[in-house]
Amino acid sequence: MKPIVLMLAYNAERTLEKTFQALPASLKPHVVVGDDCSSDRTQEVARGLGLRVVRHERNLNYGGNLKRLFRLFLEEDADVAVEIHADYQYEPALADLMIEYVARGYYDVIQGNRIRTRSEALSGGMPLYRYLGNRTLTLFENLWFGTVFGEWHSGMRAYSRKVIASLPLETYSDTHSFASDILMDCVARGYRVAEVPCPVRYEADSSSVSVPRLFQYTFNTVRTALKYPPWRRQPPHPMVVVPLGQGTAERGAVIDIHSKRTTR
Repeated sequence: MKPIVLMLAYNAERTLEKTFQALPASLKPHVVVGDDCSSDRTQEVARGLGLRVVRHERNLNYGGNLKRLFRLFLEEDADVAVEIHADYQYEPALADLMIEYVARGYYDVIQGNRIRTRSEALSGGMPLYRYLGNRTLTLFENLWFGTVFGEWHSGMRAYSRKVIASLPLETYSDTHSFASDILMDCVARGYRVAEVPCPVRYEADSSSVSVPRLFQYTFNTVRTALKYPPWRRQPPHPMVVVPLGQGTAERGAVIDIHSKRTTR
């Protein structure tokens, strides 16, 4: 099982190193930094840590940056991609746990949920207006898609190779709306999506979307959701897991939960 950590970075010179250092040791050799044309020393800090850097000559925005890194993920024949931001807002130590859920076949996509409880989110520094906006938009999306996610707008997710290989990534927005676009498509296509609680830190160095862009994000999210009416969605894919005793390294052996058969 070959993982790859896609670390999105824009002017992250002050937070990139502690984000990297907080990753599990097993994942540190597999980090690729997507430097979205930073104007600070982000690239120098990353290279100083011995990390591979994909430097964009112009700012591609969040979605554009991730699209390019996903293409790299597919080119390198990796099995699981973890998206994480270099601003240390999400907890990097959870990355290996998220990978295991995907690598063992329990889910196709796992996301970190920052909003397990209101008190935890707010005590982590999430601004009240962002919390209320997230909850309102997530409620709409859960009702529309029939899900019960804690949030739909996480910036820390793990994806299986089959998911990324099948999605029309270039049709999604290059803006932060990419986060909703890709998750909606995953749910509509029947991929198994789940989440794990993820502590959040909103600090002075954390990145944040401006209020006007949040309104645009909300409009784009609702508009995209309406493209997926219930009658156009596919049923959930069956769960296929790697037997625990065999470990994640043995990729050929799987069990279909519905038939209880082991196949290779």
